[in-house]
Amino acid sequence: MTSPLTPAAGTTVTAAPPERGVLARLLRRPLALLGIVLIVLVVAGAVGAPWLTSYPPDQQNFDGLTLEGAPMPPGGPWLMGTDLLGRDLWSRLLYGARTSLMIGVLANGIAVALGTAVGLTAGWVRGWTGTILMRLTDLMMAFPALLLAICLAAVFRPSLWIVALVIALVNWVQTARVIYTETTGLAERDFVAAERTLGASGARILWHHILPHLVPTIIVWATLGISTTVLLEATLSYLGVGVQPPTPSWGNIIFENQTYFQSAPWLVFIPGAAILILALAFNLVGDALRDVLDPTQRGAR
Repeated sequence: MTSPLTPAAGTTVTAAPPERGVLARLLRRPLALLGIVLIVLVVAGAVGAPWLTSYPPDQQNFDGLTLEGAPMPPGGPWLMGTDLLGRDLWSRLLYGARTSLMIGVLANGIAVALGTAVGLTAGWVRGWTGTILMRLTDLMMAFPALLLAICLAAVFRPSLWIVALVIALVNWVQTARVIYTETTGLAERDFVAAERTLGASGARILWHHILPHLVPTIIVWATLGISTTVLLEATLSYLGVGVQPPTPSWGNIIFENQTYFQSAPWLVFIPGAAILILALAFNLVGDALRDVLDPTQRGAR
């Protein structure tokens, strides 16, 4: 007699395919793949800037201006033309990508770490500690982010590291609010109550059960937040309170050359397009990660 769990004679049993990895599922999504390609290209350009350019980013070339003293248009030795001081725009763009990526990753990393710490503590400890931390978060969210960043940047002497810190101090609140909501929900789950019944300490539950469930959310916010920090850094640099010349930044490139908007529009459009492309790339990847890492979305596509 054959057991119901035993396949009948002559039948072929096919093992279930292993679950694809996160990267494999990302690569199946055209928009996510486009975002990854764009990010790789920008990173490759930033890392390879010394080998991909013929001039230092701050070198003022005597042949980089017309006889009338205007910037040179794209073409010839100038792949993307020159700026108002005769500097190679291609070189400044690639070195400016370094600035944008460094500040984007550093500032967003600090913001995510700070927001995760505040949200996790408030959602797990609760009581007066949680109330104070969340009211502080609400207070920070009440201030316009750009205005707060300008005020902080004006107080401190602008530099690459100060700008990254200022952006981090502005952007941590969104992460804190999301992590707080996730933590309070997880703290009421049955597996947490079971661990408490078995005598597990609060620290063990927090680090071995709560935090691992928050990793997908943290990864998504860490990816999406880079686009926000890139845009905010460009805005601060454009307003003159961000990265200071001669250090190239996409924002201060636009600021320095805005007077040539009509006669040499490439000086504004090209760095503006670079900012847009990088922000879009991280948004595409972040949105795809949110769908891939969310258990409720698995199998939906």
